[in-house]
Amino acid sequence: MPPPAHIAMVGTSAVSHVLPSLEIIRELVARGHRVTYAASGRVAELISPTGAELVGIASTLPVADGDWPQDPIAAASLFLEEAMAVLPQLHAAYDDAPADLYLYDVGAYAGRALAEAQGRGHVQLSAAHVGWEGAQEQIGASFAGLPGGLTYRARFAAWLSRCGAVTTDVEEFIGRPRRVLAMIPRALQPHADRVDTEAATFVGPCFGAGPEQDGWKRPAGAEKVLLVSLTGSAHHGPQEIYHQCLAAFADLPGWHVVLQTGGSGGGGSSDPGGLGNRIPANFEVRPWEPPLTILEHADVWVTHTGMGSSGEGLYAGVPMIAVPHGPDQHLHAGRLVELGVARRIDTADVTAATLRTALMELIGDPRVAARSAWLWSEARAEGGTRRAADLVEEQLVGDGVG
Repeated sequence: MPPPAHIAMVGTSAVSHVLPSLEIIRELVARGHRVTYAASGRVAELISPTGAELVGIASTLPVADGDWPQDPIAAASLFLEEAMAVLPQLHAAYDDAPADLYLYDVGAYAGRALAEAQGRGHVQLSAAHVGWEGAQEQIGASFAGLPGGLTYRARFAAWLSRCGAVTTDVEEFIGRPRRVLAMIPRALQPHADRVDTEAATFVGPCFGAGPEQDGWKRPAGAEKVLLVSLTGSAHHGPQEIYHQCLAAFADLPGWHVVLQTGGSGGGGSSDPGGLGNRIPANFEVRPWEPPLTILEHADVWVTHTGMGSSGEGLYAGVPMIAVPHGPDQHLHAGRLVELGVARRIDTADVTAATLRTALMELIGDPRVAARSAWLWSEARAEGGTRRAADLVEEQLVGDGVG
C-alpha cells in the first residue's frame, strides 16, 4: 500500500454520474488518503458522507430542471461547454497544490485536461461502456455526419489546442483514456474482446461493505419477491406501467411485490398515479432508494434497464423483466436478453398479460436461473470497490508518488 496521497476526483455534477463511484471515494478516504472532490454544491450532500473534501465549482449543466436536449450534438455540446467553464475553476483550486493523482468522471473532460496540463497521472472512472478498437473512429465519423457535427468537433479541437492538454486529437481525448476503471460488468460491454485491457479494467458495480438502507427483509410467508422499480438516479418510470403492474401481479399466489416510486434525482410520490387505496394487499409501495438491499431478496425485477440497474441486476443474480424507455436502455435490455437473464417488453407493448407472461417464463425456465447464477459469480469476481481502490493505489505507485 502506498503512503497517503492527495487524490482529486473531478466529477460531473449530476446525480447519475456521482452515485456509481462514491464507494470508491469512501474506500480511498478510509485507506488514509486525502481525497478532494470537485463538483457543484448541488451534489454536496452525496459527497460529504464519504469523507472527501468538496471543492465547489459552478456547473453549467441543466441538472436543476433536467432539461437535457434530445439532439446528440446539442447534448454533447453541453459537456464541452461544461469543460470550458470548469477548467479555469480547477486551475484556480489546484495549480498551487496539485493532486498526486486525478480521477475524473467520463463526462468531466476538464479533469483530464487539468491532469495533462499539470503533468499528473489520471484515471477515468466510467459507469458506461468503454471504447473498443475502432469505436471512436466510427463514432467520430457518425457525429461528423450529423447537423452541427463538424462545428462541434472543430470547437472541441480548438479548446484542446489552447487548454494545455497534451492529447489534442478529439477522438483520442474523448474515447481513449490513458487508464479507465469501468464500473460495469464486463458482460454488458459491447465488443469486450476488442477492448484494450492495458488501459481498461472492468471492476463491476462498486458497492459498500454492507447495506446502508433499512435492512429490508423478505416478509414472513412470502414465497417469492418481485421488485418493480422503473426509476433510478435520472429517470422516472411511466405511470401507466405502474397500473399495469398492479393488474398483472395483484394477489399473485405466494408473491410479495415491492413497488418503488420516485427517483433519487428528484423526489417522487409514494402514491404513483394517484392509486390510493387500490394498491393490492400483496404490494408494498416504497419511495425510491438504491435497490440492492431489496434485490438481494428478490426473485425477479421489473426494471427500466438503465446501465446502473442492469449492472445491479447481474450483480444480484436476479432475472429481469426489461421495460426500457430510453435509447441506451433499449441497448441494455437487448444485451440482457442475449445473456439469457431477461424478457423484454417495449413500453408500447406493456399490458398486465405481457408482464405476467414474462414473469412466468422467467421463473419457469431453469436456464435463466443457471445463467443468472453464472453471471452473478462473474460480476462478483470482478472485485468491485476494493479492487478499484487497489488499482487506483497501483496507479499512484506507477506514477512514482511517495
